Amino acid sequence: MNDHTEFSAGSFFHGTKADVSIGEYLTTGHKKNYHDTRKSAYVYFSGTLDAAIWGAELAEGDGLEKIYVVEPTGEFEDDPNLTDKKFPGNPTKSYRTKHPLKIVAEVKNWKHHSPELVSNMMDHLKKLSEKGIVAID
Repeated sequence: MNDHTEFSAGSFFHGTKADVSIGEYLTTGHKKNYHDTRKSAYVYFSGTLDAAIWGAELAEGDGLEKIYVVEPTGEFEDDPNLTDKKFPGNPTKSYRTKHPLKIVAEVKNWKHHSPELVSNMMDHLKKLSEKGIVAID
């Protein structure tokens, strides 16, 4: 897929530095991103390309940033890390599931956030981690 205009309404995305192939599945049990050493009990995804871009840009690791179009294979729920009182109504359309996500395509052309904005967000996440504030799992 060449750009986000080709996506249909209702597409789901996953941003990461993991290198996976079309047809493979994202599953639970892997190390969480963002300065968190726990194994994830959920797989996270979004209904917005922008949220997936943040996921790719903020993911730990040395791999290339990638955005995948995914299909949930089971039930999913709002991501409680992004749907608390700060973000009522789930504006980022962020979700989580215990079921695998099937990789159906890779988004090839997407626009990064500015380096300054990414750096500020990484600093913010690091400060939260240093205070012992971790993602809800």
